[in-house]
Amino acid sequence: MASVKKILRRTFLIGSAAIAGGVAFGTWVVVRPAPNPLRPGDGQAALNPFVLIDSTGVILFAPRAEMGQGVHTTWAALIAEELDIGLDQVTVMHGPAAKAYYNSALIGEGLPGKGYDRSDFMHSVGDALGVIGKPIGLQVTGGSTSMKDGFDRMREAGASARETIKEAAAQRLGVARDRLATEAGAVIAPDGTRIAYTDLAEEAAGITPIDAAPRDPSSWRLLGRSLPRVDMVGKVTGTAGFGVDTRLPGMKFAALRINPRLGGDMRGFDDTAAQTMPGVEQIVDLGTGVAVVATNTWLAQQAVDAIEIDWGPAPYPATTEAIFERIEAAFEDAPNSTMRDDGNVNTIPTNATRIEAEYRVPFLAHATMEPMNATAHYTGDTLTVWCGNQSPTFQQARCAEIAGLDKDKVIINTTFMGGGFGRRAELDFASYATRIAVAMPGTPVQLTWSREEDTRHDFYRPGAIARFTGAVEKGRAVMLDASIAAQSPTFQVMQRAAGLPGGGPDRVLVEGAFNQPYAIPNYRINGHVADLAVPVGFWRSVGNSHNGFFHETFIDEMAHAAGADPLQFRLALMRDEHAPSAACLEAVAEMSGWTGSTPDGVGRGVAFTYSFGTPVAQVIEVVQEDAGIRIANAWIACDMGLALDPRNIEAQMTGGMIYGLSAACFEEITFDDGMVEQGNFPDYTPLRMHNTPRTEVRILETNTHMGGAGEPGTPPAMPALGNALFDLTGTRARALPFSRSFDLLT
Repeated sequence: MASVKKILRRTFLIGSAAIAGGVAFGTWVVVRPAPNPLRPGDGQAALNPFVLIDSTGVILFAPRAEMGQGVHTTWAALIAEELDIGLDQVTVMHGPAAKAYYNSALIGEGLPGKGYDRSDFMHSVGDALGVIGKPIGLQVTGGSTSMKDGFDRMREAGASARETIKEAAAQRLGVARDRLATEAGAVIAPDGTRIAYTDLAEEAAGITPIDAAPRDPSSWRLLGRSLPRVDMVGKVTGTAGFGVDTRLPGMKFAALRINPRLGGDMRGFDDTAAQTMPGVEQIVDLGTGVAVVATNTWLAQQAVDAIEIDWGPAPYPATTEAIFERIEAAFEDAPNSTMRDDGNVNTIPTNATRIEAEYRVPFLAHATMEPMNATAHYTGDTLTVWCGNQSPTFQQARCAEIAGLDKDKVIINTTFMGGGFGRRAELDFASYATRIAVAMPGTPVQLTWSREEDTRHDFYRPGAIARFTGAVEKGRAVMLDASIAAQSPTFQVMQRAAGLPGGGPDRVLVEGAFNQPYAIPNYRINGHVADLAVPVGFWRSVGNSHNGFFHETFIDEMAHAAGADPLQFRLALMRDEHAPSAACLEAVAEMSGWTGSTPDGVGRGVAFTYSFGTPVAQVIEVVQEDAGIRIANAWIACDMGLALDPRNIEAQMTGGMIYGLSAACFEEITFDDGMVEQGNFPDYTPLRMHNTPRTEVRILETNTHMGGAGEPGTPPAMPALGNALFDLTGTRARALPFSRSFDLLT
């Protein structure tokens, strides 16, 4: 942390991205390089947005946000591997909002096809399409794309930096560059002379960066190994800077209250009582709510509670039951998409056994541990915002619009964040902070949402209904036909972020169902978009989260109807369709000692979901205890193709599973009188330590292309638990949360 502070103090000016006394390297060029956001002054050089070397060492400007998924550590390792330095010799800072930091992998994720069957050619098409992210400023952390985005870019930037530094040394020593070596942050001459990179930075600033191929993986020292997290010390010691930790001279603190009937207007308010409360400095009309600015956050929250507000009605049905009636009504309309339509689902063998089931899942909140917050400082000519966020360029554009400024007058400082899960890709928390700051020019204001305000003003994982019909014959699935109805987060996010109306087939609505590697000859998945104004957004694993539950619960029901072992039933459908997926199932069978039978008082369930390029299989074990049903053990097998940091992948798979189990067991968002009924963790309950399973993870590396890690562990968790509960009790629950159907340990 000391070196970070030194860099901030001496060489990096937050707010203008000025770099002094250094040189940046890399040659990631697609068609035309994006403008470099690092602006050098006299005698300074910044040749690339990613890597800076100066007298303090190597600094990586990471374009992806660190929200606990370990992205900064692996990106730093990609650079360090090429530069022949240790991980502890790289300081990581989040880059500013800039087109240069576009996500090159996100666009390719939307290509047609199932994903697991994508050819090398189609992967190359996806890579080429990544450049579209540059002109639209797609600086987004999400979609489990960070490593796919950074793998080549960072290694090439590091290789270029290494060779350019060597060229600076070659010119100083009068020795050919190819006779020089590098080691531990120094250039080594044939006679043993060592020159530290930091001593060569000024000379390297005058050299055109040199293209260089990344090192062969056989020489890797760091990649492929479990590494200590670069953010570990700061987070353990409490010195890491999260959004709520931001402190500025003269800062004031704000709390807000927005219409609890989401999207409704505010007819008026009486702030008489709040105006006289100690510490209150200003009350700001936000249009759909109010904010109180005070000398500390607690006083601001107390004062905002004292304001009497006349709220308008919600633009959606008032109760959960009425909302789900609207979702169900979507089945009556033509499907928005038919992303898979193999064979003929209307023709099945006469002797086949037919199975039908309907499933429901509730709305879900993101429930990040750090509530929404942002700090904004408006001077009249500039605006600076500090917040944990997943979309700096979109935040910048929206805040500039609110403040009436050009985008280049708005600086977004991305902090660590205590959870994102898609919630911090939204724009509302920084937007409200900007509105308050504009009302108080010259005063930095930190807006912190209460837990209740956060929970009741989320962009929820949509509630969804699915209707499945299937047929089995001779122990094997011969038909699967499904229709899924839900709101479209994609359409809503497009409208909120870019003002673009949603349209066309929505593959996200049915992902996790249409793209599963099962060789069922007659296989159709329809998606129906529900016309509702409940605010919904991207929740960890997005459509896979509910479709994984629907699809894998129904596959289990088909297996039991066929009289087959549920794991072997899946394997028989998968082996010839996608070998890496089948290998994951075989791995969890071996890890768990799967036999297909369990003793009294114990239940086991298996589930599989292919998502974000990664197949994941899970086995969950539950046991009946006097106090209730406990989730005892879990086994996870995944195949990312290339495991750059095994321990981090294990952490992501485990965390993703726990996130899914929390939703499966207890979590739901319900509505009454147009308002969300849940407000805090006592009534929106995540899994607790005593009910969290002992977990074993196995990472395979047979997949042809790299997959994601942050989200794929979530979808199979819900059906695996449901299938285990069925094995234990004989009761098949087709709706979440399971606490409504089973006596779970709480």
